[in-house]
Amino acid sequence: MLEVSNLHAYYGKSHILQGVDLHVAGGEVVSLIGRNGVGRSTTVKAIMGEVPPRGSVKFKGREIGGLPSYRIARLGIGYVPEHRDIFPELTVRQNLMLGMKDAKREGRWTIQGSLDMFPNLAARADAPAGVLSGGEKQMLTMCRTMMGDPDLVMIDEPTEGLAPLIVRQVGELIAEIARRGVAILLVEQKLSIALDISHRVYVMGHGRIVFEGTPADLKANDSVRREWLEV
Repeated sequence: MLEVSNLHAYYGKSHILQGVDLHVAGGEVVSLIGRNGVGRSTTVKAIMGEVPPRGSVKFKGREIGGLPSYRIARLGIGYVPEHRDIFPELTVRQNLMLGMKDAKREGRWTIQGSLDMFPNLAARADAPAGVLSGGEKQMLTMCRTMMGDPDLVMIDEPTEGLAPLIVRQVGELIAEIARRGVAILLVEQKLSIALDISHRVYVMGHGRIVFEGTPADLKANDSVRREWLEV
């Protein structure tokens, strides 16, 4: 479904991504893990067109590298950024409505279905989204993205700074997204979540992929974990 080959990206003269290769199959959950600053977020931004990519990015066999973000989204890629952008003065319900691509066609996700999954959001459905806690904003951001009914969603650091209870809820939502047949590329710092829900994992270091395998493969590879993951 998603094929990334020899992907490079720059911030000014800084060469951040240095030939990244990865792929995500339909219905697959793939995690991109590594220490902070190695290029994980830049990878998903380059795929989504928020950072100019050099190399090949194909989605469903079509080259999308260099397309504007709105066109990439229309093709069926959802993106949940790490900064949890919501419209604070709009209600929770209105934020969800903004994620819909076609109000006349019901996809795998509905406003009521999203509210039913999270009673806290349902209780504030008609309140300004700005009153939500950090964890509730994360839930809203993810649900709003899913309202567009993407075939693949990229989720960047969804559990960063959240309490353990909310972390568990985020993990459950990601698992539910996968159960509905949506492919997932997850950027995650917490190994416990990434290894629990992923079919495959990539480890990134210094702007390139240094390991690819199953969660079991990574658990068995002490040298990779020591060199590229452990603090």
